[in-house]
Amino acid sequence: MSAARNVPDRPVPALPPTVLVVDDEILVRMVIAAYLRDCGFDVVEAGSADEAVRVLEAGLRIDIVFSDVSMPGSLDGFGLARWVRRERPELKVILTSGAVRTAKDATDFSAHGPIVAKPYNHAKLASQLRALLVR
Repeated sequence: MSAARNVPDRPVPALPPTVLVVDDEILVRMVIAAYLRDCGFDVVEAGSADEAVRVLEAGLRIDIVFSDVSMPGSLDGFGLARWVRRERPELKVILTSGAVRTAKDATDFSAHGPIVAKPYNHAKLASQLRALLVR
């Protein structure tokens, strides 16, 4: 008797959603990445929008991008959101900013979800990510 016949049919578990966390402040990035992992998300980290683009171009499975707005490099969070809209329109983007005016302006670039003002509540952010993923 074949072992394959003895294995009951079980649904293949769904892969956890993957969040690309983009922030140049390493401690901020590490804390939110660790929290999201504890919540069951897969997390890929990038220290700049330029690095995030390289991650996305590498073909990693990413479901949602959570990015700070203000970062050094050739792209900031707005530039990353524009790049994602143009190159990977299926991806959802949430931007975050410590500057109130910047957070309000960012609404145009984050059509998939709300702008998250810093400091943000980690539990609320995880809920927002989950809600955005089921849309």
